Amino acid sequence: MSSTPTAFPLVRNVRGLQQEFDLLVIGGGIYGAWTAYDAALRGLSVALIEKNDWASGTSSASSKLIHGGLRYLEHYEFALVRHALKERRTLSRIAPHLVRPMDFIMPVWKGPRASPLKLSAGLTLYDALAFGSGPVKPHKHFRPKTLLKHYHYIDPANLVGGFRYGDCQEDDARMTMTVVAAAQSAGAGCVNKMMAEKIERDAEGICGAQVKDQLSGEGFSVRARCVVNSAGPWARSLLGEDAPKIKLVKGTHLLLPAIPGCTEAFLLTAKDGRVFFVIPWYGRTLVGTTESEVESPDEAVPTDEETSYLIDGVRRGLPGLGWTEADVIARYSGVRSLQAEDAASLAAVSREFDIAQPEPRLVLPIGGKYTTSRCDSVEIVDAVEKALGRKKTKTRTHLRRLPGAPPSKDFDIWLADAVKQLTGAGVDGIAALTAAHRNGTRVRQLLYLIEKEPALAERVHAEAPFIKAEVKLAFRDEMALTADDALRRRMPLSLLVQDLEAARETAENLRA
Repeated sequence: MSSTPTAFPLVRNVRGLQQEFDLLVIGGGIYGAWTAYDAALRGLSVALIEKNDWASGTSSASSKLIHGGLRYLEHYEFALVRHALKERRTLSRIAPHLVRPMDFIMPVWKGPRASPLKLSAGLTLYDALAFGSGPVKPHKHFRPKTLLKHYHYIDPANLVGGFRYGDCQEDDARMTMTVVAAAQSAGAGCVNKMMAEKIERDAEGICGAQVKDQLSGEGFSVRARCVVNSAGPWARSLLGEDAPKIKLVKGTHLLLPAIPGCTEAFLLTAKDGRVFFVIPWYGRTLVGTTESEVESPDEAVPTDEETSYLIDGVRRGLPGLGWTEADVIARYSGVRSLQAEDAASLAAVSREFDIAQPEPRLVLPIGGKYTTSRCDSVEIVDAVEKALGRKKTKTRTHLRRLPGAPPSKDFDIWLADAVKQLTGAGVDGIAALTAAHRNGTRVRQLLYLIEKEPALAERVHAEAPFIKAEVKLAFRDEMALTADDALRRRMPLSLLVQDLEAARETAENLRA
């Protein structure tokens, strides 16, 4: 690393790992990224390694939301919801280009699930727990006639009304990569395709890990005075039988066509009483999630039964869409680790975050949510400082805008200007808006590439709003090393389209 590190380009500096660090963070998902960033900002020397690619596991398999968790109110987890809503506000301030407000529609039908009065009370509490501040509007009630006028595909039978409430949307893999870049800018050494094979110990205890470079095959030791095992569902494999017990929960999502003219998401209830989302996302519709306990992260594979369950849920709530299993464009599953506890159902298992320390100077995060990962990482680094015998210092990640973030106060003005510049360079309007949101102030780099090679203003695939300049930038500046890195995580194109052959060929040519 240079003496004055920057966020971009991300530098895969393997040689830089061959020194002693205060902290080694294993796992390049969102928790590992925030932990590395926070620790580096506090003055610790930090290495962050990931065996595959940034966000290649659970952190690219979420519902793509930054939200308070409205359904957790049903289980009286008020502190968790308040905590998440506060973080929603923080993330929208430090990354307004990545965290965007979205309206959610919740139709209400006559039945035992919940009365409009009870739901109104819950949404009023949800607004109150957010302390009445942005980035979303307060909830609003709609009568059946008004709801059906705007959303004619809602089931009209026994419809008693509905509500609109606000939460936020994001691109989970994009956010993770951006936080990794922030960690690099704070001085952390960040290397993907680097597998931790074994935690190492000496006479004094934890001293680092034996790692293997997945590209060269080279193995060596990364020495560190403390290790955070942030590998999520894969964390136990490094710890053996003495690892704390956790519960592994799989969630599956489907990608379906866009709902014409609809920019709002829906919160619906499946036949078994579980709630799920129907969310517009990059010109498609994201539907999910299911919830089932599994024994291993290897079981993160969507099943036909889960697909039918979600399609049935949509048919029950939005029958006018006419969707069937044949309309599914793609599907994906992720596995998250939760605290091992007895509960009546998986929905009732606590999402509260916890930290285990199986050995001195070995820190293991358990549970948590994507939304609260930044503030949960503060507790992780607090534990690291204590383990190292350091005086506790304050976090600063909530004070700094993430790389690419324009000023949140003037975001709309900035966005309009960025879109104007991109369209002026030949990018179509929808792709220009998408690129501005995903790249923030780094659209300057896209414009530079397009100026040198105008063909880079074209879409990678006609059905997805991503341009060739973004693929070029992924390989040049964002540590994408394969076509899958670029087309699944730097942009989720492989989830949105079925015919990928031409897109992969384009990516390979742009990598050269």
